[in-house]
Amino acid sequence: QVQLAESGGGLVQPGGSLRLSCTASGSISNIAVMGWYRQAPGKQRDLVAHITSGGSTNYANSVKGRFTVSRDNAKNTVDLQMNSLRPEDTAVYYCYALYRLKAYWGQGTQVTVSS
Repeated sequence: QVQLAESGGGLVQPGGSLRLSCTASGSISNIAVMGWYRQAPGKQRDLVAHITSGGSTNYANSVKGRFTVSRDNAKNTVDLQMNSLRPEDTAVYYCYALYRLKAYWGQGTQVTVSS
Protein backbone atom coordinates (compact mmCIF):
# COMPACT_ATOMS: atom_id res chain seq x y z
CA GLN A 1 0.00 0.00 0.00
CA VAL A 2 1.07 3.56 -0.75
CA GLN A 3 -0.25 6.54 1.15
CA LEU A 4 0.13 10.00 -0.37
CA ALA A 5 -0.02 13.22 1.62
CA GLU A 6 -0.15 16.60 -0.11
CA SER A 7 0.53 20.08 1.17
CA GLY A 8 0.96 23.60 -0.16
CA GLY A 9 -2.35 24.60 -1.68
CA GLY A 10 -4.06 27.89 -1.02
CA LEU A 11 -5.25 31.19 -2.42
CA VAL A 12 -2.96 33.21 -4.67
CA GLN A 13 -3.39 36.21 -6.94
CA PRO A 14 -3.04 35.91 -10.72
CA GLY A 15 0.63 35.94 -11.66
CA GLY A 16 1.66 34.54 -8.31
CA SER A 17 3.37 31.30 -7.36
CA LEU A 18 2.67 28.26 -5.23
CA ARG A 19 4.58 25.10 -4.49
CA LEU A 20 2.81 21.81 -3.88
CA SER A 21 4.51 18.92 -2.15
CA CYS A 22 3.57 15.27 -1.81
CA THR A 23 5.14 12.53 0.28
CA ALA A 24 4.56 8.84 -0.31
CA SER A 25 4.72 6.49 2.64
CA GLY A 26 4.42 2.76 3.14
CA SER A 27 6.59 -0.25 2.39
CA ILE A 28 7.67 1.05 -0.99
CA SER A 29 10.70 1.35 -3.19
CA ASN A 30 11.24 2.72 -6.67
CA ILE A 31 7.90 4.33 -7.47
CA ALA A 32 7.75 4.27 -11.27
CA VAL A 33 5.85 7.52 -11.80
CA MET A 34 4.82 10.36 -9.52
CA GLY A 35 2.94 13.44 -10.48
CA TRP A 36 -0.04 15.72 -10.26
CA TYR A 37 -3.52 15.82 -11.69
CA ARG A 38 -6.14 18.49 -11.20
CA GLN A 39 -9.90 18.70 -11.30
CA ALA A 40 -11.89 21.89 -11.65
CA PRO A 41 -15.60 22.02 -10.71
CA GLY A 42 -17.71 20.24 -13.31
CA LYS A 43 -14.68 18.99 -15.23
CA GLN A 44 -12.78 15.74 -15.46
CA ARG A 45 -9.52 15.07 -13.66
CA ASP A 46 -6.63 15.87 -16.01
CA LEU A 47 -2.89 15.37 -15.94
CA VAL A 48 -0.85 18.39 -14.94
CA ALA A 49 2.63 16.90 -14.90
CA HIS A 50 4.40 13.70 -14.02
CA ILE A 51 7.95 12.49 -13.64
CA THR A 52 9.43 9.01 -13.83
CA SER A 53 11.98 7.55 -11.45
CA GLY A 54 14.55 8.22 -14.16
CA GLY A 55 13.66 11.89 -14.33
CA SER A 56 11.65 12.01 -17.55
CA THR A 57 8.85 14.55 -17.38
CA ASN A 58 5.56 15.17 -19.12
CA TYR A 59 3.44 18.31 -18.88
CA ALA A 60 0.00 19.38 -19.97
CA ASN A 61 0.29 21.95 -22.75
CA SER A 62 -1.53 24.52 -20.64
CA VAL A 63 1.19 24.53 -17.96
CA LYS A 64 4.35 24.15 -20.03
CA GLY A 65 6.85 26.88 -19.23
CA ARG A 66 5.02 27.83 -16.03
CA PHE A 67 5.03 24.69 -13.88
CA THR A 68 7.95 22.47 -12.93
CA VAL A 69 7.67 18.98 -11.48
CA SER A 70 10.52 17.45 -9.49
CA ARG A 71 11.03 14.46 -7.23
CA ASP A 72 13.38 13.03 -4.66
CA ASN A 73 13.51 9.28 -5.14
CA ALA A 74 15.26 8.67 -1.83
CA LYS A 75 12.54 10.53 0.09
CA ASN A 76 9.62 9.43 -2.12
CA THR A 77 8.51 13.01 -2.61
CA VAL A 78 7.24 14.92 -5.61
CA ASP A 79 6.88 18.68 -5.84
CA LEU A 80 5.09 20.97 -8.25
CA GLN A 81 6.38 24.53 -8.57
CA MET A 82 3.66 26.67 -10.11
CA ASN A 83 4.54 30.10 -11.44
CA SER A 84 2.58 32.72 -13.38
CA LEU A 85 -0.65 31.27 -12.06
CA ARG A 86 -3.87 32.04 -13.88
CA PRO A 87 -7.51 31.90 -12.75
CA GLU A 88 -8.00 28.86 -14.99
CA ASP A 89 -5.46 26.98 -12.86
CA THR A 90 -8.00 26.96 -10.04
CA ALA A 91 -8.75 23.35 -9.15
CA VAL A 92 -8.23 20.60 -6.64
CA TYR A 93 -4.75 19.19 -7.23
CA TYR A 94 -4.18 15.50 -6.60
CA CYS A 95 -0.87 13.79 -6.06
CA TYR A 96 -0.49 10.58 -8.02
CA ALA A 97 1.83 7.60 -7.85
CA LEU A 98 2.15 4.56 -10.08
CA TYR A 99 3.66 1.73 -8.08
CA ARG A 100 3.82 -1.89 -9.21
CA LEU A 101 1.25 -1.17 -11.93
CA LYS A 102 -1.28 0.25 -9.45
CA ALA A 103 -2.34 3.88 -9.22
CA TYR A 104 -2.55 5.68 -5.89
CA TRP A 105 -4.06 9.10 -5.16
CA GLY A 106 -3.76 11.70 -2.48
CA GLN A 107 -6.78 13.37 -0.92
CA GLY A 108 -6.31 16.55 -2.93
CA THR A 109 -5.38 20.12 -2.11
CA GLN A 110 -7.28 23.20 -3.26
CA VAL A 111 -5.53 25.82 -5.36
CA THR A 112 -7.48 29.01 -5.98
CA VAL A 113 -6.15 31.77 -8.24
CA SER A 114 -8.16 34.92 -7.78
CA SER A 115 -7.75 38.61 -7.17
